[in-house]
Amino acid sequence: MITDLIEQQLQKENVSISEFRELLIRLLNYSVLSRHENQTEQQLYDRYLRIADLINEYLAMIGVQVFHDTRFEYLRLYPPSSQVPGMEEADNQAFAGSLRARLSQQEVALILVLRLQYDKALREAKLDDQGYVTESFEAINIAMKNIIGRSLPEKPAERRHLFARCKKLRLIEYNQEDDVLKAEAWLKIHPMIVSFVNDDAINALQSTAHPAPDETDNLHQTGSESAATEETE
Repeated sequence: MITDLIEQQLQKENVSISEFRELLIRLLNYSVLSRHENQTEQQLYDRYLRIADLINEYLAMIGVQVFHDTRFEYLRLYPPSSQVPGMEEADNQAFAGSLRARLSQQEVALILVLRLQYDKALREAKLDDQGYVTESFEAINIAMKNIIGRSLPEKPAERRHLFARCKKLRLIEYNQEDDVLKAEAWLKIHPMIVSFVNDDAINALQSTAHPAPDETDNLHQTGSESAATEETE
């Protein structure tokens, strides 16, 4: 039985089958795990380090790949047929599972701008010790107008939902829900934005004045729909 083989390997690292299952469920539900997010994810990330080979091999059986950024200490799952940063082009397998969640045009536009703002800060050496970039919501809105040719949503509910979606994907951090309505409030762009957005999407954006971002294939979309709607612990 495969369970017996897994338990034998887990015993070597003093990890129980229930702890193994908990880590897998968390990864598959959220598709991303960041050690700096909270205490729960710190514990799960550290557990992953102990049994990384086993987790990777288990997920590989269903064609799911794990991208692990050791510098900034986060994981992101990529479904079959995805292009994973630093890896060869994935096999052409048909897959339409929950790991591949499509984004709205407004979400794509914001994420592209976040990546460009991150790249700009990177060139100017404005990253903090954990690789985050700090920007004001006003600066993001101005960048949206200049780069994409559209503004952030005017309606409070729509703006909250837009930024909450990006926060659930662990691309940004901010303190309060209403911060998104304050021009002077600040957000932090997570370094995983670099692996989430394909360089081809950035090149295409920079070669066009004001594109209409209706294609999401160049974004490494791996957050499940449950990750976009559930509150993280």
